[in-house]
Amino acid sequence: MNKKSLLLLVVMFTANSLISNAQEQEFSIDYEKFTLPNGLEVILHEDHSDPIVAVATMMHVGSNREKPGKTGFAHFFEHMSFNDSENVPRGANRKMIPEWGGTRNGGTWTDGTVYYEVVPKDAFEKILWIDSDRFGYMINTVTKEALEREKQVVKNEKRQRVDNSPYGYTDEIIRKNLYPEGHPYSWTVIGQLPDLQAATLDDVKEFYHEYYGAANASLVIAGDIDIEETKKLVEQWFGEIPSGPEVKPLAPMPVSLTETKNLFFEDNFAKLPEFRMVYPTVEEYNEDSYALQILGNLLSGSKKAPLYKILVEEKKLTPNVGSYQNSSELAGEFTFRVRANANVNLNNVKLAIEEGLRKFEKEGVDENDLKRIKAEMETQLYQGISTVLNKAFQLVQDNEFGGDPGFITKRAKLMNSVSAEDIMRVYNKYIKNKHYVMTSVVPKGELELMVDGAKLAEVWIEEVKQNVENEEVSQGEEAVYEKTPSKYDRSEPSFGETPLFKSPDIYMGELANGIKVYGIENREIPSVQFELSIPGGQLLDPAGKTGVASLLSDLMMQGTATKTPAELEEAIGLLGARIGISSSSEELRINGSCLSKNFVPTIKIVEEILLQPRWDEQEFERLKLALKTNLKGREANPSSIASLAYGKLLYGNNHVYGVSGSGDLETAENITLSDLKAYYKLLSPVNANLNVVGAVNKITVLNTFKKLSDSWKNEANQLPEQTINPEGIAGNLYFIDVPDAKQSVILLGKLTVKESNPDLDKLKFANEILGGGSSGKLFQTLRIEKGYTYGATSGVTEMLDVGQFYTQTSVRANATLASLQIIGNMISNYANDFGENEVELTKNKILKENTRAYESLGSKLGMLRKLSKFNKSNDYVEKEQQILIGMDLPEFKRVISKYLQEPDMIYVVVGDKATQFEEIKKLGKPVVELDIHGEPIN
Repeated sequence: MNKKSLLLLVVMFTANSLISNAQEQEFSIDYEKFTLPNGLEVILHEDHSDPIVAVATMMHVGSNREKPGKTGFAHFFEHMSFNDSENVPRGANRKMIPEWGGTRNGGTWTDGTVYYEVVPKDAFEKILWIDSDRFGYMINTVTKEALEREKQVVKNEKRQRVDNSPYGYTDEIIRKNLYPEGHPYSWTVIGQLPDLQAATLDDVKEFYHEYYGAANASLVIAGDIDIEETKKLVEQWFGEIPSGPEVKPLAPMPVSLTETKNLFFEDNFAKLPEFRMVYPTVEEYNEDSYALQILGNLLSGSKKAPLYKILVEEKKLTPNVGSYQNSSELAGEFTFRVRANANVNLNNVKLAIEEGLRKFEKEGVDENDLKRIKAEMETQLYQGISTVLNKAFQLVQDNEFGGDPGFITKRAKLMNSVSAEDIMRVYNKYIKNKHYVMTSVVPKGELELMVDGAKLAEVWIEEVKQNVENEEVSQGEEAVYEKTPSKYDRSEPSFGETPLFKSPDIYMGELANGIKVYGIENREIPSVQFELSIPGGQLLDPAGKTGVASLLSDLMMQGTATKTPAELEEAIGLLGARIGISSSSEELRINGSCLSKNFVPTIKIVEEILLQPRWDEQEFERLKLALKTNLKGREANPSSIASLAYGKLLYGNNHVYGVSGSGDLETAENITLSDLKAYYKLLSPVNANLNVVGAVNKITVLNTFKKLSDSWKNEANQLPEQTINPEGIAGNLYFIDVPDAKQSVILLGKLTVKESNPDLDKLKFANEILGGGSSGKLFQTLRIEKGYTYGATSGVTEMLDVGQFYTQTSVRANATLASLQIIGNMISNYANDFGENEVELTKNKILKENTRAYESLGSKLGMLRKLSKFNKSNDYVEKEQQILIGMDLPEFKRVISKYLQEPDMIYVVVGDKATQFEEIKKLGKPVVELDIHGEPIN
């Protein structure tokens, strides 16, 4: 996992952790901290709400400890750490934890590396065994073969996230130019492939011994634990890990620029021009960082924001604009980012940003905006610690980098104390009239769109080689070594008492207008999530105008009859709430979240949005332009290209499952405001479902929605019947060219059954061994054994109409044919290869996964959504468990043989035609070439 992904796991817990003046009591997380003799700092948090435990180990080493010529090593070492260790079977870390019903991963960013797991309570000591062995007993097991195999995996990750992604090189460009040569942030976290390829066993061992000592780490255990018992277990499993050499802390290394740097890059994948301005600022935990975070929100985070007013509303240069502060351990960056509309000259974007900043300087900080931001952040505070894993991340991050696991309390106060004067001060100190790095990333062949005077940015780009045999890797033989002595038995501990999932209490009701109500009362945090699901969605789009429902869902959030778009946004924000509307293939959903104390006023706004639309012509035109921009940008994403073509091939162009819900550029052009008004009249409460979870009871929910029930009484509309007319032919391979693609996207599968078919659950269970995450055969073969990909999965969709079985992966370009052969053979032989061992693994994995599958409010809301949409019983999860328990080997084989026949499947490959088109013909299937819109090329 690279830095961008890790921001979802770590940075969010620093940037969003606020509390407003309105809160009655100081917010904190209860914990107990102690330090082992070897220097490992341990933080424990008890949470008995679910029978699960989260473990997070934070190593204080990221890419900022690397040296030029050895970039990407911290991230690479994270990958290596999951491979093998002295007392755990080979490959167990990636395979066994999912089989125990758990989840695991790691992440590396500029400053640190985190490893984490969440498991059912019965596997708690097993996780301590496996996690401590990875930490302290892995280095002797590293082999040259394992090293070479993992190099290929990391290369595939870079190809997928950087080389094969629009704007993927921008981070590299900015880092090279914002930070001076040799600065620890002057290279990307994932590093350069030549550096990675040159890594040796000695490099791996040197890195481990220097940075992976117990004294350079923090360990957090959160969940259903006993504190005193856990202390003893931690001492046993982690107490003998060597302290390691002293790792001296790095002092902050903020940078300054003596000139503004203007750079451009011609992007092979981009379809839209993108502009960024990046200013050097301050490091994490610096008090100025809090004011800079709020500044970013004030400049672009609302419809009243000056940059939004100028760039989006007035000049119509872009669908949205972003400005944000990102602080790391040593330095920080303040970024302005604009993905412009097609054909927009970025000079105009730059001038518009400058105009927006002048507007901000003139108008200053609106106190109401500041109040709104703090209210929103109070809600985010609670949502940010709503699971045991989130709590673990918060505690371990603040302990290792802030020196205080309970820093969230101080951070809340610091953010809440930010004043208008503070915000203007940091703006003048870090932004106004200061130098910055400016990037113009433009589509290939559209250099006329870049900012005047820009210089070509230097980027290292890998050359695609056709000979896959030269890069073949394997697990190799296990290392030969003398096992590290221990006074404890370090063999695998046994399971504890097995926790079984028990459905939460679900209440049901019905409003006078026909809306059915489903709810779960849960008071772990003072928060509520809700969703009103209205039948229709894309199904009710008029012929030739796919995208009406999607566009309507956007327009309904742009004000009401009595509120302008900005006033509506502010009203929601002042409550710290979130309200959104989305359209799917079969329904339109109004969803939101808020603190429980603001539930009633939040729902009052929902009523106003639903019953009093504004029909703002100007907003409609803006949204229509934004839709066209997003549709154009979608053409740059190989995965989206594959998915759209796959749906059309399976279902046909006249079925909602076969067409994107947002339509295409042609249908978007045809949509008028009158179409949206006509669609709005079709919305009916009859057969609609209201799902509510959180700190609110049934009576309050029914009373709160009574006004909506009394005011909204539209008659139900007949949903149109759908006919499946596949455009794809079973057994064919469909190829789509994306020139110079470093990876090939592979997507294959077939139609299966409707959700109402009793075989659906059995088919989902039968798929688990094939493609159910990192323990699945696809992942284990294509990534672990072969090093062809970063990930590979398969799954089964649950739909009102006929669903599908799918397999998907992205493999390095020169492994396309080999990967297709492996996947095809694996599916063909799946029924024969499925034995009693697979039956037991499937049952154990799924039954135990359920103990953690419904922990968060969001997952509980998902349970209600499935229950209400498909008219299931309140205990449907327990009933599904009983179906699984009752399945024997012949039944698994029957299901696999009936629904997973490889000859019935279609294949879609999106990749580089110049190097792969002739190769895939060797698969022996008829090959049909499509364009990026899924249309045949004659």
